[in-house]
This record gives sequence, C-alpha cells and structure tokens, in this order.
Amino acid sequence: MVANFHFSPEVCYIWRLFRIIEPRQEETGIMPSFDIVSKVDLQEIDNAVNQTVKEVAQRYDFKGTHNEINLEENELILLGADDYKLEAMIDILKGKLARRGVSPRNLDYGRKEPASGGAVRQRVAIVQGVSKEKAKEIIKVVKDTKLKVQPQIMEDQVRVTGKKIDDLQEIIAFLKEKDLGLELQFVNMRS
Repeated sequence: MVANFHFSPEVCYIWRLFRIIEPRQEETGIMPSFDIVSKVDLQEIDNAVNQTVKEVAQRYDFKGTHNEINLEENELILLGADDYKLEAMIDILKGKLARRGVSPRNLDYGRKEPASGGAVRQRVAIVQGVSKEKAKEIIKVVKDTKLKVQPQIMEDQVRVTGKKIDDLQEIIAFLKEKDLGLELQFVNMRS
C-alpha cells in the first residue's frame, strides 16, 4: 500500500529551495575533509612573555642582574646573566605558556651561546605549521591505518579527505593518541 501525500505549493517551493542551497554530497562531488594544522596563538605567547618579564623583575634572585626576553617575529631571544638565571627564566616561561594553553611542543630550543659580559643567550623558535618532514610522517601514519581516506600535503598543513565522516573521525582520534612530536589541531571539517 503506497501512501499518497500532497504537499502545499509553499512546502514544495521550500523543499526545492533547500535542495538548491544545500545540495547533497553526490550532487556536488565534494567529499568530506578536514585539515591538520599546527598553529600557535602569538598573542598568548606575547602575554606569557610579558608575565615572565614582570616575575623576573620582582624575584629576589634576579635583583641586580641583566636578564631579558624579547619576542621577535617567530622567535624568542632569552638573555640571562648566567646559566642558572637563563634556566630559571626558561622554567618560568614554560609555566606561563602552559597556563595560557601553548604547548611546549611548539617551541624549538636552540643551543646556548655566550654573550657579552659573561651572559648566556638562547634562541627559541616558535614552530608554526606542519613541516614537509612531519607532513610525510603524518601521511604515512594515516595510510598505515588502512582506512579509505586520502591525505595530501597543502603548504604547511595536511588535508585528509574520505567518503565517510566516520573514517575521518577515526583518523582524528588515532592522531590525537599518536605522539608525533608536534601539537596538532584539526580544523575545517567539511561534510
């Protein structure tokens, strides 16, 4: 027995309009996808640096010594009066960054180098984006899952596409568990 429904012209118009505005996946050919990125909020780093400078200025063990932290484009430059003070500044900075939600994985600590007056300088690079080597590693890990998804490198991010959203969600869960040495974010989920 087939039910015979009759819809008003208004309902039919709205339905046609909805189909035009929100076409289905098979009509558009667009597959679900998401992007894997590694971004750092530079404003949060700036705030953590400012808090560290204030704390260093107030601490008794830093009184009478020259210590500074400078934030340049994608790099922090730490200058300590000696090795002990530099290490103490790094510990303070790490704590401030952690409270502000910046992962220590996004910081690449360079080697310590001597500066004038017996001071010690260290450069800390702020890692933005996924490097080509890390992107290849991510692609290898994704392909090893044997799910029907296709990862591809796009500048400083990796885009993963697949036919099923469930497969994409499985990939996200798998990558969150995996330690790739980089703080990853999953953005632009398109279905």
